Amino acid sequence: MMLATSTRRLRRDAMQAMRKQCAPRQMHILQQQFGSTLQRLGVNTALHAQHHPMLARQFLQTTRLHSFVRNAEKKETVKDMWTWLSENIPKGFGRFYPKNAGGKAPKSAPKGEAPPAGESKTLSSKSASNGSKGSNNGGSGSPFGSGGGGGGNGGKEGMAYMIPLAIAALLLSDLASVDKPMTEITYQEFRNRLLETGRVEKLVVVNNNFERQLEHAQHQLGIQSRDYIPIQYVSEVSITSEIIKFLPTIVLVGFLLMSMRGMGGGAGGGGGGIGNIFKVGKSPAKKIMKEDIKITFKDVAGVDEAKKEIMEFVDFLRNQKRFTDLGAKIPKGALLVGPPGTGKTLLAKATAGEASVPFFSISGSDFIEMFVGVGPSRVRDLFREARANSPCIVFIDEIDAVARARSKGTFSGGNDERENTLNQLLVEMDGFNSSEGVVVLAGTNRVDILDKAILRPGRFDRQITVDKPDIKGRREIFKVHLKGLLLDGNVDDFARRLAALTPGFAGAEIANICNEAAIVAARRSGTNITFKDFEQATDRVIGGLETNRIMSPEEKKTVAYHEAGHAVAGWFLEHADPLLKVTIVPRGKGSLGYAQYLPKEVALHSREALVDMMCMALGGRASEFINFDGRVTTGASDDLRRVTQIAYAMVQLYGMNDRVGQLAFPKDESNPYQEKMYSEKTAQMMDEEVQKIVNEAYERTKQLLNDKKNVLHDLAEELLKNETINHGDIVRVLGPRPFGGNKTYTEFVEESWKEADRYEAEKEAKKQQDDAQAANATADESAKQAKDETTEGGEGEATKKEDM
Repeated sequence: MMLATSTRRLRRDAMQAMRKQCAPRQMHILQQQFGSTLQRLGVNTALHAQHHPMLARQFLQTTRLHSFVRNAEKKETVKDMWTWLSENIPKGFGRFYPKNAGGKAPKSAPKGEAPPAGESKTLSSKSASNGSKGSNNGGSGSPFGSGGGGGGNGGKEGMAYMIPLAIAALLLSDLASVDKPMTEITYQEFRNRLLETGRVEKLVVVNNNFERQLEHAQHQLGIQSRDYIPIQYVSEVSITSEIIKFLPTIVLVGFLLMSMRGMGGGAGGGGGGIGNIFKVGKSPAKKIMKEDIKITFKDVAGVDEAKKEIMEFVDFLRNQKRFTDLGAKIPKGALLVGPPGTGKTLLAKATAGEASVPFFSISGSDFIEMFVGVGPSRVRDLFREARANSPCIVFIDEIDAVARARSKGTFSGGNDERENTLNQLLVEMDGFNSSEGVVVLAGTNRVDILDKAILRPGRFDRQITVDKPDIKGRREIFKVHLKGLLLDGNVDDFARRLAALTPGFAGAEIANICNEAAIVAARRSGTNITFKDFEQATDRVIGGLETNRIMSPEEKKTVAYHEAGHAVAGWFLEHADPLLKVTIVPRGKGSLGYAQYLPKEVALHSREALVDMMCMALGGRASEFINFDGRVTTGASDDLRRVTQIAYAMVQLYGMNDRVGQLAFPKDESNPYQEKMYSEKTAQMMDEEVQKIVNEAYERTKQLLNDKKNVLHDLAEELLKNETINHGDIVRVLGPRPFGGNKTYTEFVEESWKEADRYEAEKEAKKQQDDAQAANATADESAKQAKDETTEGGEGEATKKEDM
């Protein structure tokens, strides 16, 4: 008891001696950082401090505390002090130093008992690289101001300094932890220099990462088990690590929310974003007012019959009383049927522009969505709005997207959303909820796949066919599209010639040709558009853009004879299409040349006409065989495909083969699982007959080209010379075509002759005008010379008189 009292008194005297020798700030640092060292030195330090007043300063110099205090005074921030104190942490034991609240030295615990969390002592030693053998134990400071090394002011400055970094670190990494090691020592250094010498009083193990190595090392050093250093296990949880654990889930949820928002906003216009995701059942139909459409029936040409029936529907809605007084009912709807580009949607736009009733426009694909029940809901909403605005017109473009024929079952065995949408559409058009005063117009180019229920009267009462225009219709369409162009001539003349030059063209293709001609004229910096520009535009639409591909003389000669064979065969076969133009200039669609023909506008073809078509298609292959000693190329691949199709159609569809007889085996292209209606023996027989028909046509074509071999060579040489020849050149080389009866061809020839005559007349008139101007200029020059001579003669006589 007396010894313990003396020891405490000596310690107190030693501390008082140090206070006399050290500045207040230095003493404050010593008490917080090196209190454990003073306690361990105990009586000896206190005795020496009592008899020697300079003990404190010597002690500072011996333990290098003087350097620490000097650096602490120079470096004002807690961060720098923490870095200096962390330079000598043993390697591998940096996580053994937890932060201490308040910066006070922890209290020692009884031997064998672990101290409470937050009050554990920490180990600080010199690194082996600085050559020092001493070590110091003390409290561990914190760069956030919670440790004792920096004092109060340092803690405030450190907190202000680290707040922005801490916010960034929470999302990136575990930088907010204060237990990051600065300088490490190896386990052998820790064992030999610290553990063996007894300088370690306690170890704090974080996250259970230090196991039996310490116990084994102490056993080897001969330390009794009762004297083993107590180990305290502390598990620390970082806020950043916990956030990082949930970060993938947060990112996934955010991605799903953004996806739902985009889906809701772009789902046919009915979603309206994430806030309106439950409004996808609202109809996206657009209500079009009369003033919003600038297209009228005057802008629709070439489809007079269809336009007349559509105008009748508008008259139904405008003057209902005139029809209802007679007991008539307004038709429920009309289906516009025809190939692509013939003007079905244009007719609907013109109807919206002419009608004085509300007009709703929607596409068939707008009804279909990924959510079950959206299609029928949109149909109900569309007709609900239409009934509220009756009388009105509803136009459904590309209705085949929802009105396809219903099958007996689906392969997946599940519910078909498209069929539910169709059922709802059938009910709305003619069911218990039938709409009075609502006329439905729809457009499709695949009427063959539509469900029969929607085609019956009471739903679509009329089917209006919008087919490709004939030569008269094309002329009217060209007049519409040529109005706004600067032409080198009369609009009617251009329309007549271009209508004959573009057989089988739809209205959209005609509009494209007019636009391409204007582009060609602008490209050559022309002031107006000539007929040659339209010819180039037609070649661009039919064959593609000209390429700069360089062909070898051998390839060029082969292509010339190939195209010449087509031209001669078509020219001298009665039912074949006459040739208008042929070229061997490579085009962008992969062809090395092409020929343009003028087909007859007929709906029926005889067997002789089909055989002549096959012979004309085989003319290129036959010409190669004749002129190159039996050598043929791959240039006839497309010709052979067309010939095969015609031959199989003659045998399988048209009943034009005596062996097969009057049978037809049509193929359903939309059903690849269609069962064959004939046996294998019949199929073999049809293959044999097709091969026989093609071989006969090929031999006939070779015979024709052998008979016309001279003109064939002349035409091929003309192609090699000019690369492109027109109808006039063909007539000059082959002579007039010996067959007539093609009205379209006759009109084209007449227009060509008129154009040629007009061109010659203009040329002759220009020549006469130039001759007249030259004669007038000569006469003026002669009169001027005569006048000059007369003037000179008069002046000479006057001079002569003066001399006399």
